[in-house]
Order: sequence, then C-alpha cells, then structure tokens
Amino acid sequence: MLSREENEILTRVGPDTPMGRTMRRYWLPIAASRQLPGPDCDPLRTQLLGENFVVFRDSEGRVGVIDEFCVHRRASLALGRVEDGGIRCLLHGWKFAVDGTVLESPNCGPGMRIKVRQPAWPAIEDGGFVWTYIGPAEKRPPFQRYRFFDSPEENRVILRINTAANYLQLYEGGTDSSHVGVLHMNMMNPGWKTGSFVGGDTENENDGAKVGETTGSMSEKSSMYVGDSIFDANVELRMEDTDYGYHYAAFRKAAPAEDGRKRWNVRITPVMFPTGRIIPANAFDFYVFEIPMRDDLTATYLVFDAPGPLDRQEIVDTMGLADERFWNDVDCNFRVSWDDRLGQDRRHMDRNFSGFAGIEQEDAVIAVSMGPIVDRSKEYLVPSDGAVIRLRKRLLESVRLNEAGGDPLGLAITDYSTVHARAETVLTEGERWQDLVPGNTAQPVRVAAE
Repeated sequence: MLSREENEILTRVGPDTPMGRTMRRYWLPIAASRQLPGPDCDPLRTQLLGENFVVFRDSEGRVGVIDEFCVHRRASLALGRVEDGGIRCLLHGWKFAVDGTVLESPNCGPGMRIKVRQPAWPAIEDGGFVWTYIGPAEKRPPFQRYRFFDSPEENRVILRINTAANYLQLYEGGTDSSHVGVLHMNMMNPGWKTGSFVGGDTENENDGAKVGETTGSMSEKSSMYVGDSIFDANVELRMEDTDYGYHYAAFRKAAPAEDGRKRWNVRITPVMFPTGRIIPANAFDFYVFEIPMRDDLTATYLVFDAPGPLDRQEIVDTMGLADERFWNDVDCNFRVSWDDRLGQDRRHMDRNFSGFAGIEQEDAVIAVSMGPIVDRSKEYLVPSDGAVIRLRKRLLESVRLNEAGGDPLGLAITDYSTVHARAETVLTEGERWQDLVPGNTAQPVRVAAE
C-alpha cells in the first residue's frame, strides 16, 4: 500500500503539485478531433490538469487551445462566436486567433492589440486528437507519435468518456489483469452461468520478486487449466521496466505440451507514461489514455485501430456506452448516481454477472464507486496486484526525476510504432515472453527538445 503522502503526490494534478508539474512536461490530448467537426464550429469547453480551457477550430480549420477566460474582463470564451478567423468574446467583441493574438478590440485602439495576448498553448492535431503542451515553454519536448496516427480514419474509432474519478483509479484498473475475468465475466468467461467461475485458491510464493521475475506463482494445487477461457483471475505476473514506463506479461496456466512441458497463455501489456497503455486484443490495436481533467475528473480516451474499417456503433455497444442514461457522444460525460445504485440492474444478475453492460461501463462504474480519490493507505494488496504496484512505483520515480530537475520517464521518446501489446499467445516452458514483443524495449527515435 501507499503512504498518504505518496497517495497525495500521485493523485493531485494541479499546477502547484509534483504530479501536476510532471504531467505538464508531456504533450497530452485535450480533445478528440471529432469534437470540433468543422471550421467555425462550436467551441469546446474543457479542463486539463485542473485548469480551464477552450478548444476551437478557426475558419481555415486550424485548432487553438486558449485559456477559457477572456484576458480583458474574464468572460468565458466558451460562449464566444467562432467566426472570421478567430473566436470573439461576447462581452466587448475582442477576437482572438488560435495563437492568442488579439485580432480585434472594438472598445479600444489598435495599440492595445500589440500589448495584450490571450493565453494560448501549442496545439498539434494528429491521429484523431488535438494535443497540447501546457508546461514551461523552454522545456517543450518532442511530439510523440503512435502507430495509429498513420491509419485511415475509417479504420480508427476514438471515444472520449469523462468519468468523475481520479485518473489513477482508472489507470490502475487498466493495469490490473486479474480483474478482467471477474468484472468483465459476461464477455470474457460466459461459462460462469453454468457454475465454472474461473478462480483459484492457490498460494503465492514470490512476494519479493525483482524486475523481470515472477510476482506470484501458480500452484500445482489448481487443476483448472485456462483452455478456452483465458481469463483465470489467479494470474501470475512478470514485469520489466522500460524507458517509457514498463511492460508486463500476465501468465495463466494452459494445458501441458505433448512432451510434458508446462505451458501458459500469455497477454502482454505495455504501460506508457504519463497515462497510456495498449490493451491486448486480437481484432485491433486498443490504446487507452487516462487524462486528468482535474483531481476528481478524468477524460478516458479509447482508440481502436484496425487493419480494415471499423463500425463505430458496434464499438460503442461493446463498451457498454449505447445506453444514453450513462453516456452520449456529444458531451462525453459518464453519468451515474448512487440514487439508483450507479445504474446497476440487479434483477438480471442471474445472467449478467455485474449488473452492468459492457467493458468501459463496468470499468467506469467501479472507478466511481471507489469515491473521487481512493485512500490507498487502507488497501490490502496481494501478488496479483503486482502491475498496479509497479505503476505506482514508476510514477513516483518519474515525479522524483522531474522534481530533481531532470526529465520524467518517456519524455524523449518520439516514436511508439514498435511498442506492441500481445493478445492470447501460448508460451512453452523455456521460451521468453519478451521475445514475443521485441520492439517494446528497442531504443526509440530520439531528438533534441524543440
């Protein structure tokens, strides 16, 4: 478990906090491109790391990221008119370009336009996102590219879900392999309905495992092979640190090879700082970014990238986001309340394990159920939490590096195209799991800071 002081360091993201200062060193997504569908469309009011912004697209299609409040009299520019190459404040008609330049100031002379600028931040639109950098200008890092940047739009689906929980609760959920076959039981292990709940009473023997070693063992006491169900909750984890954070392999027991050697079903997940990961999937690359809007609100971006066209509505359905009581594709807010037990349908839990529908709906509900910010000093951790423990350790290390005047982890990496997740793959005793993802530890392309 974490101390309360460490928990505060990891969960607070405002401008005057250690984690806030660390995250401000990276380019981060602030919006999905589809939230700004065309030139002079409605501006987007949003938050990032505890600060308020307006994102807009001007008459030529360029995107701007500016402070929400007008530099003149602090009226919200989210109400402004987007027209004639800029965004115009309703109060006195001041108009600003995407870089914050004052284009018009009807109630004062042109000399003022030279002296004053609306606070604005660098913006890059790529891969279906608007990315911005809100850290110190002199420390702006190289822009990072991902493999999905090069995909045709029809082969890529991006969803944004704004969830009322701290980013770390969602990030940890994404690195917790043992929950997949329990919380997501209906999809991952439908056999539970006939009584074959996959789990174990096995002992864990390697609590003190080092980097790259086993963080829990699969005892020979269990006769449950994974077989067709690859989501046994009693998972064995093996991890390795990388320049960008770490990656880990989740081992689940499989039937022995014909020669008697042990075999495992393996899933490999890279965790890319400050808030990214790639989830193992067979049909597509599945990226997730957990971007803190403020301490108690997170924008989760899901990226589905396939070799061929994807059906957006099918993805929405699978994620459990088709029910507009929970989410819609306009404001992207995940809506739940304890007034109706967070929307849980307990009447049908004889055939729906969780009482919720879909992977993202289940993940978001569980994060909200924990409260806005978890007190991790009260946890009781077990070896299958090893990847979560590693996440916290590496994040704290990244913060310490930044606070000491250095660069946080992964900052200089510009090309993530060689980094892969690996879905269900059978590994036989004597084989190395790292050989399944050779690009995960390859030296990335690096350039000097711009």
